[in-house]
Amino acid sequence: MLNGRKVAVVLPAYNAAKTLEITYNEIPFEFVDDVILVDDASRDDTADVAKRLGITTIVHEENKGYGGNQKTCYRAALDLGADIVVMLHPDYQYTPRLITAMASMIAYGEFDAVLASRILGIGALKGGMPLYKYVANRFLTLFENLMLGQKLSEYHTGYRAFSREILEKLPLDANSDDFVFDNQMLAQIVWFGYRIGEVSCPTKYFEEASSINFRRSVVYGMGVLRTSLLFRLNRWGLIASSVFKRK
Repeated sequence: MLNGRKVAVVLPAYNAAKTLEITYNEIPFEFVDDVILVDDASRDDTADVAKRLGITTIVHEENKGYGGNQKTCYRAALDLGADIVVMLHPDYQYTPRLITAMASMIAYGEFDAVLASRILGIGALKGGMPLYKYVANRFLTLFENLMLGQKLSEYHTGYRAFSREILEKLPLDANSDDFVFDNQMLAQIVWFGYRIGEVSCPTKYFEEASSINFRRSVVYGMGVLRTSLLFRLNRWGLIASSVFKRK
């Protein structure tokens, strides 16, 4: 616990058998109460490794997509009574050692959500992020900041912490089951007036780390642009999207 708040770490997993154990072993268990892994119909033995490590494991019989995986993660964490939920990819691209700092920023009331940014500092390119992804990240982030009225360093990290209130109040089921879920969720957090903090995070790109291909990256980028435009059109009162309606 942190400041009397129960902390859960959720691991949305797909073919993460090779990196799960090293990720799990770096989680700061002196502060983390529960670890939950949702295996999205992996083709390797991710679920078996998770169970061997003693992780609470949920297995999707059919692949539900990255967003669908997260929806299951958050429901499970809330069911276990978590006050703070940290979403961490089990591919060891992000260091679990930042969990304490991220959760503390919520536990002590400074923020409602915290992002681990690869862009703050020099972590992204130094850690091996492909140049085209870095350039796309910077362009999309600039566009989103303009549309959403924010000053975040990036919107595309897969390492995030949320308060229980956010997960209970946001209409997450209205979001996509694909990768753009992450972006829609951040737009919702801004829409409903929650506070977002950031910490600098090194990142590692290597063979076993998950990364979407160029085609999927383009689809994701188009989804990001659409989400940002929807946000602005809703703000102007021109449309009423279900993504920005309270549950």
